Amino acid sequence: MTFQFSGRAVDYVESGEGPCIVFVPGSFSSTAAWRPISDNLKNFRSVATSLPGCGSTAPLDAENISVDAYVEIIEAVISRTNATVHLVGHSWGGALAVATALRKKVPLASLTLIEANPCDLLRQSGDNELYAAVKNMSEAYILAYQNGEPEAARRVIDFWTGDGTFASLPSKIREFAVLTTPANVRDWPAMFSLRNPLSDYAKLDLPVLVIRGTKSHPVLHRIAELLAASIPNAKPEKISGASHLLIGTHPEEIAALIAAHARAAS
Repeated sequence: MTFQFSGRAVDYVESGEGPCIVFVPGSFSSTAAWRPISDNLKNFRSVATSLPGCGSTAPLDAENISVDAYVEIIEAVISRTNATVHLVGHSWGGALAVATALRKKVPLASLTLIEANPCDLLRQSGDNELYAAVKNMSEAYILAYQNGEPEAARRVIDFWTGDGTFASLPSKIREFAVLTTPANVRDWPAMFSLRNPLSDYAKLDLPVLVIRGTKSHPVLHRIAELLAASIPNAKPEKISGASHLLIGTHPEEIAALIAAHARAAS
């Protein structure tokens, strides 16, 4: 189902009963990405949404692309639950989840960041080679899309998960990535505009779980380290053998980590 926020449709899928967990997917994704995890979360109320231009959530206007515009949608979803929620985000959804926590406008019981990518942390910490790697990839990707490359999304997916990953995905997933590329192209400038100083992360006063896969890109490894080191009540966890697609490949392990984290926070 959807609800209306500022005249636009927003995805809202709910199941189960108990403490409320709100899931925010990354790019090229929708509420369906969380089903394997929510199915493994018994005794919890699971709410999932999709980011603009994915699933049934309407895209943002070109002149309204900002971190705040994305976060306001997440805040609207959380407000609709009428609960203090455990917020979970993956990839770009993870970066937006932490941005939501930093704004402190909605009630959060805990935060789980799964391979979140607020890449400006790399610039701030002096990890210049890693920052340049992701910046250069994103610029080449956007240019390829603008020049009409049909599967430009391959550049992003293979960067995060390894060469050849895109080609190995089921055709339905590849087609969805191509379909949602226009939305993802808009995501990147917003992501790089998320420039809260590390001192802001140090002021977060809720339990935070930072999850990464051992086979993901070094950019994501380093960001996870910076998040865990900067947030006072943060706990790092690794999923052995997992890459950036870990919410689909390791749902039972991730669900167990989220459940334990939420119970401890509650």
